[in-house]
Amino acid sequence: MAEVLEYKCPCCGGAITFDSASQQMKCPYCDTVFDVETLKAYDAELKKEKHEEKQWERRQNENEWKDGETDGILIYTCSSCGGEIVADQSTGASSCPFCGNPVIMTRQFAGDLRPDYVIPFKLDKNAARAAFSRHVKGKRLLPKLFKDQHHIEEIKSVYVPFWLYDADAQADLRYRATRVRTWRDSRYNYTETSYFSVTRSGNIQFSRVPVDGSTKMADDLMESLEPFDFNQAVDFQTAYLSGYLADRYDVSAQDCSIRANSRIRKSTEEAFASTIRGYATVVPEGGNVQINAGVTKYALYPVWLLTTVWKGKPYLFAMNGQTGKMVGDLPMDRGAYWRWFWGLAAAFSAAAFAVCWLIGMM
Repeated sequence: MAEVLEYKCPCCGGAITFDSASQQMKCPYCDTVFDVETLKAYDAELKKEKHEEKQWERRQNENEWKDGETDGILIYTCSSCGGEIVADQSTGASSCPFCGNPVIMTRQFAGDLRPDYVIPFKLDKNAARAAFSRHVKGKRLLPKLFKDQHHIEEIKSVYVPFWLYDADAQADLRYRATRVRTWRDSRYNYTETSYFSVTRSGNIQFSRVPVDGSTKMADDLMESLEPFDFNQAVDFQTAYLSGYLADRYDVSAQDCSIRANSRIRKSTEEAFASTIRGYATVVPEGGNVQINAGVTKYALYPVWLLTTVWKGKPYLFAMNGQTGKMVGDLPMDRGAYWRWFWGLAAAFSAAAFAVCWLIGMM
């Protein structure tokens, strides 16, 4: 099987892509559409392949490349125009820089590199632009010129690799809690504080806890895009990648399990703490959380990435390609911040003065 796979329209021969609106394969040239299921034969062949990195072909001109410059670089040949496609070792889907046809690097998803699931894109580029406009709207501390003049430098759709973890957690946790009672008589105000030792024990199950398996993506940014609705996930087929960028994992499931355990432990502690009610304060004192690892699966999740530059500094934004949730840091107008701060301080001072005046009049 060729290293680069392109899906061709049976009617006109044009390159076909996955259309997020119709959830079908579509030819942009003759508008022919057909179901993704018809392309399962390609994926059946991928399952038979074994991943052997020694089989990658790397072509380089010794007169142009210095020692070490090609480390991590793979070069593919476009089957449509013959142009060279340069990619790194984790790129799984891209497009030819010469003819623009979408291509899939098949060996990146062969054998043990094959994902178990994929959540197809539901939202297109226009939805990503609209979500970004909503993201910047109404932000009082955002520089006005950024609102008026910002433009997207780059926008791209990427299938991001995630490891999904199933686990059971057994917790035995202790808390120190208080209740406060106040009353007064004609001479004194009284406060009584009662202290309690509270324990919580039990089991909690976790299914498909996601951890980003790509070093290209910041973990906190990807976690901010959650939740993804796994009920809309389907068995992996390469056809869903056509027309999009995709990366395979470059962080192993074992290495990602450290973050997965941290997330599971934190969620367990929060879940048990939320059951303690009726106290003025609740402070964790100790205990332990035992995590029993279960099944680990590999999936690709849809993400739109948008970048813009403001005063020479790049800003990255991400949108959940399934739900439309947009995240990303924005620049701050420090002049507006200080005007807001001093205005708020003046308002609080005026309110405090009024309260003191009223107390003095009583």
